[in-house]
Amino acid sequence: MSHLTLRVNGESHDVDLGDPATPLLYVLRDDLHLRGPKFGCGLGQCGACTVIVDGQAIRSCITAAAALQGQEITTLEGLGSPERPHPVQAAFIAEAAAQCGYCTNGMIMASTALLRRNPHPNEQDVRTELAANLCRCGSHVRVLAAVLRAAREG
Repeated sequence: MSHLTLRVNGESHDVDLGDPATPLLYVLRDDLHLRGPKFGCGLGQCGACTVIVDGQAIRSCITAAAALQGQEITTLEGLGSPERPHPVQAAFIAEAAAQCGYCTNGMIMASTALLRRNPHPNEQDVRTELAANLCRCGSHVRVLAAVLRAAREG
């Protein structure tokens, strides 16, 4: 058993891992009870599990939790609250940029990381950033509008 301290959403959490290769997603959902990151493909290909680590969007389903000790991990829950949503969350709400909502975590987290790096992206920048985030419902047009809105209103 491996003991680990992770910094998630501004707070330190002590966790015990049975296996040091345990994916961060499992720790976030099973140990810390955070429901923003979703299990989608388990292969890092769909983006549903995206979190931000030290400013970079990463796939938590293929990242070992043990590799992230000492780094700042932000999940959807760490961005904002229902009462005070993050600007990207507020833009997604305003643009009705979710249908089933399964991809929404990944779309919001990848968009947030993009806007931190590039506060004024153009449409192609957003399309490129979100190209690897899969959405089965086809809400891409509204997601694009939401990200561009967040950039304008940011």
